[in-house]
Parts: sequence; structure tokens; C-alpha cells
Amino acid sequence: MAKGRPHPSKRPTHQLLLAAALSVSVLLPLLVPAAATLAVAEGDGASALGGGNQLAVGKDEGKLVTEGDAGGGGSVEEDEFAGGFGSLDSMLQWAIGNSDPGKLKEEAADAQKLSEDELLKRRQEIKELMEKLKMPSDADLMKIAIDDLNNSSISLEDRQRALQELLVLVEPIDNANDLDKLGGLLPVIQELNNANEEIRTTSAWVLGTASQNNELVQNQILGYGALARLVKMGYSTSTEEAAKALYAISSLIRNNVNGQEAFHSENGSAMLQHILVSNNIDVRLQKKAVFLVTDLADFQLNSGIAQLPFLSDRLFLKSIVNMLSRFDLDLQEKVLLAIKSLLKLSSTDVEDYEFYDLNNVLLRLGVQLEDLTPEDQKEFAVEVDALRREVQTLFQQKLKQGKATTA
Repeated sequence: MAKGRPHPSKRPTHQLLLAAALSVSVLLPLLVPAAATLAVAEGDGASALGGGNQLAVGKDEGKLVTEGDAGGGGSVEEDEFAGGFGSLDSMLQWAIGNSDPGKLKEEAADAQKLSEDELLKRRQEIKELMEKLKMPSDADLMKIAIDDLNNSSISLEDRQRALQELLVLVEPIDNANDLDKLGGLLPVIQELNNANEEIRTTSAWVLGTASQNNELVQNQILGYGALARLVKMGYSTSTEEAAKALYAISSLIRNNVNGQEAFHSENGSAMLQHILVSNNIDVRLQKKAVFLVTDLADFQLNSGIAQLPFLSDRLFLKSIVNMLSRFDLDLQEKVLLAIKSLLKLSSTDVEDYEFYDLNNVLLRLGVQLEDLTPEDQKEFAVEVDALRREVQTLFQQKLKQGKATTA
């Protein structure tokens, strides 16, 4: 298979620094006269150049590499240059600080003999060099990755690499907004149907990251019909694939009425219930599903829009209540938060919870928290128990209100 094009965003920082350093050393006869001219213009060429490291940035190449790598994976701005040189002046300072002082003095003397036109010419040559070393913009990198996804002949490794690059690039909201403009959304969505599980998983991850708290991208992805495929991926036997699909779904429908209606139309509640009731499902995935239920219920409460029907479905509520029997404090806390939000919904039929014996379930949980909690989790157990009591009180109040209404 044909290989994809190189990906500049993945070039190690130390390699970029080395390339810049080599370019500086090759063109040192150009750099030094320009720096010397700068010093002469300040009125004291000897003192500015004779100190060796006085004009240097104060870091040798090794330190630049170490600190550059330690800085993390921040976005590369368009005006940054390879190797950590943010400007022409900083590159000149580095060249001066890492050169022989005696030679610099000689070059400074020669520079004074150059005409103004010759100095301008040399400075222009340096600028052209810097432009060649300039890092590509985020948009340029996104285009490269998108072109690779559109290339049917590239290897799976390169296809995965392209998706991973987009995953990082779409984190800033401006880049996420540009993804569809650059023709990138459809290729990513199409990868949800890839035969390779890893490709499908990363594609869902990209969509979730791009659409998080971003109504524009949410609606774009929904408009392309990606939600149906993501719901199917939620049934995957691969925990990682199902988790990333659920992450993408959560990002797409959060605070988005159209997304929530589409989720209901695609029978997304059945996918959630499958995750909640299956004994062989990873508990981490179940926590994500419960969290999504809470998020949806809270949105109903705060927005005042019509309730999603499945939030009052008896079988669905039963699957939520049953989760309290799983002895996992973090899961139990998330389930209690979900029940608390569901109980507050105006359309909730409290008799459904009475039918599933919620009160006794909560009492048993209280005993469990008091007697069976390991010592190292006692503090967390106290917090969970406080939440349990709050849910129990809310349930009793709503139960009394319901009976008073029917009396």
C-alpha cells in the first residue's frame, strides 16, 4: 500500500531544534553580521558582542530541548518557528550566545564595512530562511490529515495517525468549527464504518471532542446522521469502542434538544439499558451511562422542555435502581445522583419507585455503607451515605404528595 505523507505535527521537538541549529550554523556568516549591525546601531558593538552569552537567551541546546519537551502538547501558533525560536531576534541571540566571541568581533568589524543595501540583502536572506523553518498552521495540519483520510490507499497505521492528529487539533473550538469547512467531518464520520476497531474508536473520539460544548459542530454531525452509527457502536463488546461511542453521544446531545430527540428516535435508551443491566459490562462504562442519564434529567429540569419518554419508563427505572446493589462506591454515588434528578422530574410517577421498593433498597444500602466499607474508603462512604439520606427524604416527600393528591 502507498504510504501517507509525513505528518509535520508529529516531528519531535528536538529534531526541529536540531534542524534550526544546523541552519543557523550554515548561515552564521549571514546571521552574525546582521546581529553585529544591530549591536552597532545600539552604539556599543564591542560590549554587546564581547560578553559572549550576554545577549544569549540563557539556555544551551540541551536545556532548550528538555524544556521544550516538558512544555506539553500545546497548540502551535502560526508565528512560532521550529526549534523554539519565536522570532528572528531570538534566533540571532542564540547564534551570538553560542559562537566564539573573538570571531564575533571580527565579523562585527566586517559588518561595519558593508553598505546599507548589502546589510538589507543579508537580513532578507535570513528572513527567507526563517520562513522555510516556520511551523505549519493548525489549518495546514488539519488539511494534511483530512487528505490522508480521503486517500483510500494509505495504510491503517497512517489512517490512525491522521485521526490522532485531528483528535488533538480539534480541541480548540475555532479548529473544531473549521473541521467541516475544510471537508473533514464527513471523512471522520465515514471511518465509523471502518472494519478496524481502533479506527472506529478513534473516529468516535474525534467527533466527541469536536462537538463537546459546541452547538455548531453538534448540529453539523447530527445533520450527517452519525448518531445512528454511534448508538450501534454502544453495543460493542469492546469496552473501549463502546466507551468512546458513548462519549461521542454524550457530547452530541448534551444541552441539545435536536440531539436528544434524535437519540430517542434511534432508540438510544435501549442501548443505555443494555449497558446498565449487562453483568459482563465494565463498571466504568456503566458509570458513564448513569452519568448521561443524570445529565439528561438535569437538562429536562433546567430547560423546562418536554421530558424524554424513556426517563419514566418502568423497565429503564428498574435498571437504574438495581445498580445500587453493586458494591462500588463511585457507581453508587452516580446512581443516587441520577435517582435524585429523576425524582425531581414533574412527570415522574413515584409509585414506580415504590413498586421497585426503593425505600428498602436505600435502607439496605445504608447498612452496607456502615458495615462493609473498607477503612480506606470510610470518608467517601460518609459522603455517599449523606446523599443516600437526601434521596430517601426526597422520595418520602414525593410519595406523601402523590398519596395526598389521590386521596
